[in-house]
Amino acid sequence: MSEQAINKSPLSSPPQNPRIQSWKNFYGKFRKNKAAMVGGFLIIFFILVAIVGPYVTPFEPNTQNHLNKLAAPSAEHWFGTDHHGRDIFTRIIHGMSITLYVGLLSVFIGATIGVFLGVISGYYGKRVDAIIMRCMDVLLAFPGILLALAIVSVLGGSLTNVIIAVGIFSIPVFARIVRGSTLAVRKLEYIDAVKALGASDFRIIFKHILPNVTSPLIVQATLSIATSILTASGLSFLGMGAQPPTPEWGAMLSDGRNYMWDAPHVAFFPGIAIVIVVLAFNIFGDGLRDALDPKTKN
Repeated sequence: MSEQAINKSPLSSPPQNPRIQSWKNFYGKFRKNKAAMVGGFLIIFFILVAIVGPYVTPFEPNTQNHLNKLAAPSAEHWFGTDHHGRDIFTRIIHGMSITLYVGLLSVFIGATIGVFLGVISGYYGKRVDAIIMRCMDVLLAFPGILLALAIVSVLGGSLTNVIIAVGIFSIPVFARIVRGSTLAVRKLEYIDAVKALGASDFRIIFKHILPNVTSPLIVQATLSIATSILTASGLSFLGMGAQPPTPEWGAMLSDGRNYMWDAPHVAFFPGIAIVIVVLAFNIFGDGLRDALDPKTKN
């Protein structure tokens, strides 16, 4: 058989791109986790609702109708109305974008600062490492919700300050994860070889170290979004977060606690919305962790 015929043989196939093969392996592992798949689809659904929902709701979120306050769920008001006669379903749909905005932005802030501090600490070590890690230990000494509450108490109650507070208490987790991964990667032989070739610290960090720590970062970011949403809702529930009449779920839950016996739907629907979103991010993050773990078998 000629060489040309061998090349055209269906048994011979060109080598596949390693990145494509890596993504295929990841997806193959991930799709085996049915709960994580459900969580992923729910997150996509929530994002679509946050984008499109406010434009298709039948009512305005802050329009009051005191003649129809505390109405039970019905065909007109699917989730009923609150103590001001506002449609709860509409407010939950509008609150979806606020919830995701707070969760995503606060984690982005915490991850950005935490990754920077973690890489610097792990790469340079010695006194720099000691100073940064002791600062992180101070932040970790406080429970997350208490640290966020203290920060908001100083800055004042507002949605912006909640994002700042949640972002600050997220920093130590990311810093420790990146520091540990950086310490492990820095000791590899090819890093010494790159240094010997004259590569700068900046190039080594961004081209050789950070790409090797992305997997744990992605997992932690997903799980941190759930924690951030829960913390932000808790602060709003205590009156330290979003201020009325903002349709934030924690604030809606706080308003509904006064009507638990007479109109339980006022607190039930915002509460169940928080539970579903936080659960979706948690199970999605667990699935990512299993799929990105190199020790997991196909």
